[in-house]
Amino acid sequence: MEWCQVRTNPERRHALLDATIEVLAQQGARGLTFRAVDKKAGVPAGTASNYFADRDDLLTQAGGWFYERSAPSAATMADLAKCAKTLAYSTEPMRETVGRIEAFRTGYLAMLELRLEATRRPELRAVMTEAVCADLDFNVRNHLEAEPPGDENSVILRYLALNWLIVDRLTLPGIFTAAQSQELIDAAVDRSSASSETPSGTGNPCDARHRHSIMGQ
Repeated sequence: MEWCQVRTNPERRHALLDATIEVLAQQGARGLTFRAVDKKAGVPAGTASNYFADRDDLLTQAGGWFYERSAPSAATMADLAKCAKTLAYSTEPMRETVGRIEAFRTGYLAMLELRLEATRRPELRAVMTEAVCADLDFNVRNHLEAEPPGDENSVILRYLALNWLIVDRLTLPGIFTAAQSQELIDAAVDRSSASSETPSGTGNPCDARHRHSIMGQ
């Protein structure tokens, strides 16, 4: 009975997932053990094993938790709505995203470890693919509704450019300064908005037409 109660404590589960992210960022996937998570979370030995069936379950839930923690706040989305139909609708969220991710550096580094693990773990790959697709769908839908310059492809190009910029900022910060990052964001938005025509065969890779092949089923 006590074991079941422990497993259903959401605050403890989230604390363990936060600790998992910290361990992944600091030690890599090879350093991720239940013992390491318990120690990082400051809980009694054996606690993590009460919440997660095995290491695969821990990795899979950590993958989903990263995207939950990384989502923009309601206040951020409300501020963004004020910029509809302008380039600022695209520029400001990219700047905000870089700042938010840099503030959660360990989370993004853990996500890179999780992506590597996802190449070997189908269940983790499915969870992370679904999370990324949901994020892309959300951004494309909001963009089309707000009608700023650019189209669906513009959103996807910015997603690709922003992800690699963040990787460089967090792993090799000497490549681009913070000021250069802001300039590159402005350039990415400006150039990706230059044409609103979607070339044949492109578009959101996560829409219903492509989801089957992406999920690898």
